[in-house]
Amino acid sequence: MADLDQAFAEIKRGTDEILLEADLLEKLKEGRPLRIKLGADPTAPDIHLGHTVILNKMRTFQELGHEVIFLIGDFTGMVGDPSGKNSTRPPLTREQVLANAETYKEQVYKILDPAKTRIVFNSTWLEPLGAAGMIRLASKQTVARMMERDDFKKRYASGQSIAIHEFMYPLLQGYDSVALEADVELGGTDQKFNLLMGRELQKSEGQKPQTVIMMPLLEGLDGVKKMSKSANNYIGVSEPAGEMFGKIMSISDVLMWRYFELLSFRPLGEIEQFKADIEAGANPRDIKIALAKEIIARFHDEAAAEAAHQEFINRFQKGAIPDDIEEVELSVGEGIAIANLLKELGFVKSTSDAMRMIKQGAAKIDGVKIEDTRLQLTAGTSGVFQVGKRKFAKVTLV
Repeated sequence: MADLDQAFAEIKRGTDEILLEADLLEKLKEGRPLRIKLGADPTAPDIHLGHTVILNKMRTFQELGHEVIFLIGDFTGMVGDPSGKNSTRPPLTREQVLANAETYKEQVYKILDPAKTRIVFNSTWLEPLGAAGMIRLASKQTVARMMERDDFKKRYASGQSIAIHEFMYPLLQGYDSVALEADVELGGTDQKFNLLMGRELQKSEGQKPQTVIMMPLLEGLDGVKKMSKSANNYIGVSEPAGEMFGKIMSISDVLMWRYFELLSFRPLGEIEQFKADIEAGANPRDIKIALAKEIIARFHDEAAAEAAHQEFINRFQKGAIPDDIEEVELSVGEGIAIANLLKELGFVKSTSDAMRMIKQGAAKIDGVKIEDTRLQLTAGTSGVFQVGKRKFAKVTLV
């Protein structure tokens, strides 16, 4: 029983909701390998750490000896998931879906064990359904049930169009669970309607309904908004090791524990010991370095993690300026204000943002903090300009 309790604790770690926990415990007690399903429509070729939260949970199931099924929605990707969308999403072409699918496979193997991962494509069973099968599937649910979805409800209330094929998407995703006879399906909190549809369709087909495990959406570097490229608060899994290291080190000490919980593969007991070490006087920076090296080693290798750590020490902890910085020659006529210069260099989005960075002590020339927000620079000025920990340029004004 102790082993079962420990396994359940690892499965539950970082989850937002499990429906139903009692069902999952009963399945685990059966002692057989469970079929764990995760579906992903290959709508974009690149993933960031926020996307890997669910893959990490798949890895946990894999290490516990269960059958992991990574489903690539090559059929549903051409329909388009309406979850969270305020307008009909344009379907992808078959060529786009297949190209993205190849990239997905390469990236997920950085987390999942290829030898223990079963990859399937849902066109295998959805294409053979044909028109008659689709009509039979559509008969399983009502329009009223579909309109219970929050995104559909909001779009309807605001007069925005809802295409008929969008009603089919939850049914198709649910049918995937029927075809695979899934015991457990993983998904984000925004997928709840679709995940529960799988349970309903399995019941209608006489199968034991799957357990639904929903994972939270990972906060980005700002600790507020969810990680996304549009919010520019993300860490891409394909970014250079040094860039990843710097970004991870920039997160707050509070957010660090959230990242440990959702991104680290370390045992829970080890993470609790880290917390105890900090309470006893350890520097949180050193714990954060351990997190950064673990993540970088996963997506690059151990050598890259060590090199990124050394670069971080040389650049930031020792106050060193990197050697390979961009050289910029800028014509300024009669002169330029420091805020305008920082904006011209692309270090900030606006002059008001530049003012804020100067006041915070984050802007420097040759390693010396800029004190005057109204500083005027003239032709002939040169030096290494810096904003924050990662933005440098050797600038000559002419």
